[in-house]
Amino acid sequence: MVKVLFVCMGNICRSPTAQGVFAHLVNSEELSDAIEVDSAGTYAYHVGEPPDERARATAMKRGVDLGGQRARRVAESDFQEFDYVLAMDRDNYDKLLSICPPDHADKLRLFLEYAPELGMQEVPDPYYGGVTGFERVLDLIEQASRGLLVDIREQHGV
Repeated sequence: MVKVLFVCMGNICRSPTAQGVFAHLVNSEELSDAIEVDSAGTYAYHVGEPPDERARATAMKRGVDLGGQRARRVAESDFQEFDYVLAMDRDNYDKLLSICPPDHADKLRLFLEYAPELGMQEVPDPYYGGVTGFERVLDLIEQASRGLLVDIREQHGV
């Protein structure tokens, strides 16, 4: 089982969207028995809350249901449990790096590294913006998800 963890700040916008989109892709490729997906936040602002309503609505328009998710804070043990720990931006990457055991640092990456054709390193935080920000985030996540799946197939023979 290959385990993937997506991480943003509060775990209510970007990382749950990535979890939902990637899980949807994994399901459509009939790989649910080989790949597990989760998300978390570097801060505990929203622990126990569902994803942002705008994120849920935007994802649902594309057939991705985020409704069953609840925010949680990332734990040091996540670095042992997950094969991929993917930060949405540099700030969250740095926070993750500060708690990451050195022998697991190779698991930590920026998510958009899996979509180098975008020419971007960070998924922007749509929380304080309008609906178009959530659409843009979904576009970026969909593209990086396809690249991530290619990497998992190549690295893990899934």
